[in-house]
Amino acid sequence: MRTLVLNCGGSSVKYQLVTMPAEKVLARGGVERIGKDDALIWQEVPDRAPLRRVQAVPDHSTAIRLALETLADEGDGVINSFQEIDAVGHRVVHGGEECNGSLLVTERVVAVLEEFFDLAPLHNPPNVKGIRVCQQLMPKTPQVAVFDSSLHQSVPDYAHIYAIPYAYYEKYRVRRYGFHGITFRYMTGRAAEILNRPLEELKIVNLMLGSGTTACAFKDGKSVDVSTGLTPTEGLIQSTRCGDLDPLVVTYLMRQEHLTPDAMDAVLNRESGWLGISGVSSDLREVFEAAKDGNTRARLAIDAFTYRTKKYIGAYAAAMGGIDVLIFSGGVGEKSPQVREQICIGLEFLGVYLDKTANLSDLPEKNIALPQSPVDILVIPTDEEIIIARDTYAIVRREDNG
Repeated sequence: MRTLVLNCGGSSVKYQLVTMPAEKVLARGGVERIGKDDALIWQEVPDRAPLRRVQAVPDHSTAIRLALETLADEGDGVINSFQEIDAVGHRVVHGGEECNGSLLVTERVVAVLEEFFDLAPLHNPPNVKGIRVCQQLMPKTPQVAVFDSSLHQSVPDYAHIYAIPYAYYEKYRVRRYGFHGITFRYMTGRAAEILNRPLEELKIVNLMLGSGTTACAFKDGKSVDVSTGLTPTEGLIQSTRCGDLDPLVVTYLMRQEHLTPDAMDAVLNRESGWLGISGVSSDLREVFEAAKDGNTRARLAIDAFTYRTKKYIGAYAAAMGGIDVLIFSGGVGEKSPQVREQICIGLEFLGVYLDKTANLSDLPEKNIALPQSPVDILVIPTDEEIIIARDTYAIVRREDNG
């Protein structure tokens, strides 16, 4: 089964074409800098020179069409027509309580995704656009939605409830949902394989550290707590999202600055995080460079980011009654030994002993704990696409077999 995995983000579209169940990647690619005149279209096919093309891409619908057309391009593609795609799997960020597992896409599922536009404004709208474009180009091809939020439906009620009038939960389902669940499924499963231990026996703190960040406590083979909440904005400091803050900061600033709710949303989601503290960039690499050059606000942004992350590790160790494994993933978690070291140093009382030499290793997947460390510290490059492909294959097979 040729399965297209589509991940439509705030400013990019990524895709893979995978044969299932062999899990062979036929092509991977993407469109970056959507909305710019110099957007990048790229594709990589095994045993071929990579494709790179720069052109204007005004919106997500155009980007998705360009991605699919690149797959079927006469010179650069790997299929002759869209009809050769047997199924499409979509990464979807927010599905609320109703979408508590991966689902075959129906109009009811799309309606639920649209209900959460306000809570995941950077992701759910482009997720739905991806579904609609595929419906137009491949009307008979089954599509599956795989949710970032569904893993955390196992979080107990006392951990997901907010201490506001309960009527708001009953009326609007205002609660902690949590995100990056697809990545956590991969991280935890891979950790169990690396350590050759049953997943159900491990107490794991997962750190997904990219431009978006989430911490997750994982015990008895399931998510038991998560840092992101009703929206992806709560929790750790992120590239442009604020993370935890006193909620009355919001109303205070709205009054002082005469901000509308939409303008305040923009401040919290697009102007905050390490960008907001540093004033330098949403790219943490550029913040590090500024800090090396003596920029004190850049150094403050890094220190605040790593400090808050360290606090969540301690909190989750307390919640689970200990920790066996600490996992780093995401662009920052995988590629920044400085961040990993700054987070781990000082956690020796929990059994976290970092091997500084191993931490600097170029190996993409590695255990960076000292041999005597009671806690394993793993760096695991995420593979959301394979989780999406597996779920899509399983659901479509089940539907075909009736």
